[in-house]
Amino acid sequence: MRPSSEPKTQGVAVFDFDGTSIGGQSGSLFTRYLFRSHIMSPCRLARLIWWGVRYKLHLPYRQDEARELVFGALGEKSAEEVDAVMARFYDEVLAPLYRPRAVEEAARCHAAGLTVLLVSATFEPIAARAAKALGADGFVATRMERNAAGDYTGEVDGPVIAGAEKYQAVVRWCDEHFGPGNWSLEAAYADHHSDADLLARARRPYAVCPGKTLAVAARRNGWPILDWKTGSRAGRS
Repeated sequence: MRPSSEPKTQGVAVFDFDGTSIGGQSGSLFTRYLFRSHIMSPCRLARLIWWGVRYKLHLPYRQDEARELVFGALGEKSAEEVDAVMARFYDEVLAPLYRPRAVEEAARCHAAGLTVLLVSATFEPIAARAAKALGADGFVATRMERNAAGDYTGEVDGPVIAGAEKYQAVVRWCDEHFGPGNWSLEAAYADHHSDADLLARARRPYAVCPGKTLAVAARRNGWPILDWKTGSRAGRS
């Protein structure tokens, strides 16, 4: 029998970062870190809090605004200094927050032959370190623009990787690495209702420590609910 010439379809498992792989939200934690380090002013902090209120209440808001406000606090620093601040923040604040079950599940996915991809709205330098800690094969995160000298401009470069954009980011990454049609989204793990679009497109979607809105959607759709705070499966409909 002649071997098939068709390329193998690569299975992919996607992991969200904030609230899924770690027990916390990197954006709010980074804002608090910058303020306590006297890098962010009280006025800028107030503007970020107002953005968060609008986000929570589903009032009009712009995804780019929060990222630009954060990077605006770092505007006088070189790219190397900004990256160093994010590295210190990651090591001091985020590294202790990993959920052991997330790391274990990523390893299990690897053992099953899946490519593990971290997809997050967080900044790329943070996501790069997070992907390494999770044992992911790659990551997609929010990129901040750089000028010709290589320094950050404070503007978002491309889309914020949040909501429906997460799946589109997965498509772009997988098409680039495996070729269109040569991969499948086998599993997705996420915690927030804005991730419902990503979960709905996976063959095996998992709601991890979900908020109320996602928990309702998970039960309605029959998605397993995983409690990675304690390591148990909370249930499914």
